[in-house]
Amino acid sequence: MFSLLYLSLIMLLISNIFIFLSLTISKKSIKDREKCSPFECGFDPMNLPRIPFSLHFFLITVIFLIFDIEIALILPMIISFKSVNFIIWWKISSFFIIMLLTGLYHEWNQNMLNWTI
Repeated sequence: MFSLLYLSLIMLLISNIFIFLSLTISKKSIKDREKCSPFECGFDPMNLPRIPFSLHFFLITVIFLIFDIEIALILPMIISFKSVNFIIWWKISSFFIIMLLTGLYHEWNQNMLNWTI
């Protein structure tokens, strides 16, 4: 029991020594704000957090997520083609594709697919 406590104390002491040595030897400066700050989408974290956000960028992100989920839903439909009745599979997949094309048509009418800034 005593040897386990002694061994854990030695490990704790050695780890603290290594942490202290790495902090004192490292070349990283606390004054270097840009290297210590996280990089998030080109925003400077040292500025005001409530700067105006581009709505166009947000809409493009939502469109990307919708079509990304579309691919994740279409792949199992292709795999299940052999194990399901063809008529049922055709109805479900055509309904799904029509819904996606309707959404794409709506986005096109709202000029969300216009890539000019």
